[in-house]
Amino acid sequence: MPVAFLTDDQARRYGRYTGEPTADQFARFFYLDDADRALVVRRREDHIRLGFALQLGTVRFLGTFLTDPTDVPPGVVTYMSRQLRIADPSCLPRYLDRRVTRHEHAQDIQRRYGYRDFHAPREVFRLARWLYTRAWLSAERPSVLFDLATARLVEHKVLLPGVTVLERLVASIRDHAAARLWQRLAQLPNADQQARLEALVQVPDGARLSPLDRLRRAPTRVSGPALAAACHRLEEIRTIGVSALAFDHLPPNRLRDLARYGAAARAQAIARMAPDRRLAILLAFAHAFEVMAMDDALDLLDLVITEIVHAAESEGQK
Repeated sequence: MPVAFLTDDQARRYGRYTGEPTADQFARFFYLDDADRALVVRRREDHIRLGFALQLGTVRFLGTFLTDPTDVPPGVVTYMSRQLRIADPSCLPRYLDRRVTRHEHAQDIQRRYGYRDFHAPREVFRLARWLYTRAWLSAERPSVLFDLATARLVEHKVLLPGVTVLERLVASIRDHAAARLWQRLAQLPNADQQARLEALVQVPDGARLSPLDRLRRAPTRVSGPALAAACHRLEEIRTIGVSALAFDHLPPNRLRDLARYGAAARAQAIARMAPDRRLAILLAFAHAFEVMAMDDALDLLDLVITEIVHAAESEGQK
């Protein structure tokens, strides 16, 4: 999987305001309780108090401190000003003149409210373990994992890292989980089963399609010959001999995802993959499509019988 999977817009919105918060978000992240007010009012001037309060609300909401702490929606400035009874919020730009003060405020907030640095070894390990568990059990897209990781960091008061740092971590964890799944699947079949699986992507002499291309095409007509073809398709998948293999120790969501990929990807593309990945996809396909082929045959049988019964009833009425 490529390391850079976020769009430019997603990367730009990371750790930034994308609009005015909702009413619930105002109440949850920007409301100042008595302890907050006691800490804020220690600052003497209005622009210092307002800047401190905005940094506090921002880190609660976004999980990070902004390079420009005044780069917040107007509604946030108004909400904080009303709580602090600051009559003139236009004083806020003066907060930018005190760079040292801004940095000290961020450190004070981080210390007093228990925000931790992402690059601490324990925090990286915790997030990596959580990401690996999700990547192993689910087939979530990397962008979804990225958003979930961001939300988890905010919830656990861990300051967000740079966007590329988190993006690379998600990509590497997901790749590691996928490689482990491919390796485990590739070890399941014996030599004969592996040979039959590999043959699925090879085009026989004189044929136009590979067995994989044929087997993933379900019957579309309701007729006796189509039913015979559906039964032959089921028997051909069964001859691969993977139904007796144990898949209980592997995540079913990931197996279904691999099977869907095997049903959609070109056989030539699968044939060019690394051995473990190729075997894993073909095995997941054979395991899933044996059940699907049986369902297709039974559904077609039901339709054929229904058609015969209707024809008999019509003939009897005549």
